[in-house]
Amino acid sequence: MGDEHVHETERDAILAALRPVVDGIAATFGPVCEVVLHDYRQPEESVVAVAGEVTGRAVGGAMSEIGMRVLARGDEAADDLNYVTRTKAGKLVKSSTMVLRDSTGAVFGALCVNVDIGAVNEAHALLGALAGLGAGAAEPPVTAFGNDIDSVVDAILDAHRLGRNQSWAALDRAERLDLFRGLDEHGVFAVRRAIEQVAARLGISRASAYSYLAQARAATDPTPAGGHA
Repeated sequence: MGDEHVHETERDAILAALRPVVDGIAATFGPVCEVVLHDYRQPEESVVAVAGEVTGRAVGGAMSEIGMRVLARGDEAADDLNYVTRTKAGKLVKSSTMVLRDSTGAVFGALCVNVDIGAVNEAHALLGALAGLGAGAAEPPVTAFGNDIDSVVDAILDAHRLGRNQSWAALDRAERLDLFRGLDEHGVFAVRRAIEQVAARLGISRASAYSYLAQARAATDPTPAGGHA
């Protein structure tokens, strides 16, 4: 208990030290930049500091789909730098997620930088058209950002079901396991109450949802179920 208290105090100190860094980075890059500090010890209210306005984050808000993936990977999570996504509203965003670790190497949070590159992309497309260049890069994936963890989980679930364009009843066993595997890989089930939310959205019992999740994990992981961080 004593060691854990020391580690909690250390994590609090790291977050406190990064708060002015959040403001400093956002001020340096101006209005197209947003910086978000996350404490993953409280995933449903993980945002502890935010500066700038790109994805609509606010203090007390939930982690994004990206944060869920980090949480699901636990201490094996790595920094993810300069990836491009699109918000549900259509805004093109370049982001970097840098995980925070304590002195034991345990991941407990993240510092995220989001840059609105829509205007830059439009200028690039115009210059490309003037120069006679072809089509640009592939369309970036849509990422679920939100201050309410339930809305983030719903957005991820919607994205996975839209790809199938079918109801739960129309899916065979392999497709159902694939759906739960995909949700698990996105970190959905690392969030408290997510299993109940997914079960309700699919119209199945919580017991059935747990069963499908266990089967999906067993089919991809040789370690016993429950080995996730």
